[in-house]
Amino acid sequence: MSVKIYVEGGGKGKPRTDCRKGFQAFIERAGFSGRMPKIIACGSRKEAYDKFETSHGKKEVALLLVDSEEEVLEHNRPWQHLKGRDGWERPEDASDEQCHMMVQIMESWFLADKKGLADYYGQGYREKVIPQNQDVERIPKKDIINKLEQATKDTSKGRYNKGSHSFKLLSKIDPNKVRKASFYANRFIEQLDHLLP
Repeated sequence: MSVKIYVEGGGKGKPRTDCRKGFQAFIERAGFSGRMPKIIACGSRKEAYDKFETSHGKKEVALLLVDSEEEVLEHNRPWQHLKGRDGWERPEDASDEQCHMMVQIMESWFLADKKGLADYYGQGYREKVIPQNQDVERIPKKDIINKLEQATKDTSKGRYNKGSHSFKLLSKIDPNKVRKASFYANRFIEQLDHLLP
């Protein structure tokens, strides 16, 4: 049985391809080379949810992966968070193990690999600007984007830009560091390991 991940991100055209490739590289580096799921970059969060809801229950295992947009207060209750925040109902027969979040946004994961960020941006990167909180899920979304922009504004790659930098960064950061810093990232990888022996 195939495993498909319906992931938020990518917009349309090339950005959607970049999104798929970024997640593919991240998951492969997490130890899934040779046993990869199929990644469907969906654009918006709502589009990812809608596609997951449509595919759920067919002859595949479907997973949803979206930003939580804010701190998740109860671990292992992702559908409850998404219902409270977005009004999304858990599809009939869908389990909590099929719902995964990048808490609070995908960029939260970048902060877990400070060396990876520094290596990617190179000269002019201001590492001291990046929040030192090891629990990256507690850093507010607006602070993450603001600090990434401040830290990168003097680099040759220029100020952090979600469209041109995010999925390249995702493909280069260390998944093991992300797992250590993020409960939900670790939960996602553990579920993939269970589904893809």
